[in-house]
Amino acid sequence: MKIVTFAVPCYNSSAYMKKCIETLLPGGEDVEIILINDGSSDDTGKIADEYASQYPGLVKAIHQENGGHGEGVNTGLKNASGMYYKVVDSDDWLDAPGMLKVIETLKQLINSGKNPDMMICNYVYEHAEDNTRHIVNYTNVLPENRIFTWEEVGSFKPSQYLLMHSVIYNTELLRKSGMVLPKHTFYVDNIFVFQPLPYVKTLYYMDIDLYRYFIGRSDQSVNEQVMIKRIDQQYRVTRIMIDSFSQLKLPDKKLDQYMLNYLSVMMAISSVLSVISGLKENLEKKAELWSYLKSKDEKLYIRLRYHLLGRISNLPGRAGRKLTVYLYRLLRRKYKFN
Repeated sequence: MKIVTFAVPCYNSSAYMKKCIETLLPGGEDVEIILINDGSSDDTGKIADEYASQYPGLVKAIHQENGGHGEGVNTGLKNASGMYYKVVDSDDWLDAPGMLKVIETLKQLINSGKNPDMMICNYVYEHAEDNTRHIVNYTNVLPENRIFTWEEVGSFKPSQYLLMHSVIYNTELLRKSGMVLPKHTFYVDNIFVFQPLPYVKTLYYMDIDLYRYFIGRSDQSVNEQVMIKRIDQQYRVTRIMIDSFSQLKLPDKKLDQYMLNYLSVMMAISSVLSVISGLKENLEKKAELWSYLKSKDEKLYIRLRYHLLGRISNLPGRAGRKLTVYLYRLLRRKYKFN
């Protein structure tokens, strides 16, 4: 039995995917590594095949027409045989000693019949531009080294939300949630760590700096100018998140509050990027997004519109918009999130 399936969506990744794969190989027979070549035009497919040939039973190579990052995640999930499912982007990597500790803990939990729905670990921003690191941990929010429920979860800071980098899902839970990420869309990682949450009843946190998130390339999807160019995709993802959360009656108040706060961040990012662009058409899209939310769930609209982030991202007039951008840049400088 494979403990964890690592899915590595790859698109024109020949320059850096080997580093990612090499950090996963020490998992040995306990892991499955699925390399999804998403219609690359470089040597990505060839490299994937070479690893699959060299490590049969450990590495699989799947080739598909280009469908974007989300379709790579979908393909990995369809083919996963591990009890747990972890996405590792091909330009990122894992800390191998930390990974072995996580696998050993999962094995013990599975053997005791207490396997959690979600495993959480820290992730590390590896900044290319100034060669610095920034660790995101949850020691002030989550109990450590034991099973817990949402009732025991504390308050996340804005810089601490669970990202794709920090979570390892139970594979069957993900399938049961029905989550299917849209094709040809960036920022779908937000859907990945949002939509399945109502199915997550038990969690486990290890204070290990597991995931290394390489950040700072000019063409990276989280680069601010790239995000503005792709603002329609940001809006698409946010609408999908609205659809999955609106009218949802969650019995657990902590989970409800967490998902509300996460959605408020997404609404704020979409709104602020529209303001930064300075384009009239993007300001109209911003207004349409808020109207969409109101049409889907008026109570949710009120909760988000008068949430602190909702207020900041909707300050009126030119002076208000300048203040919005100023506050955003202040937060970005402090937390270095793109």
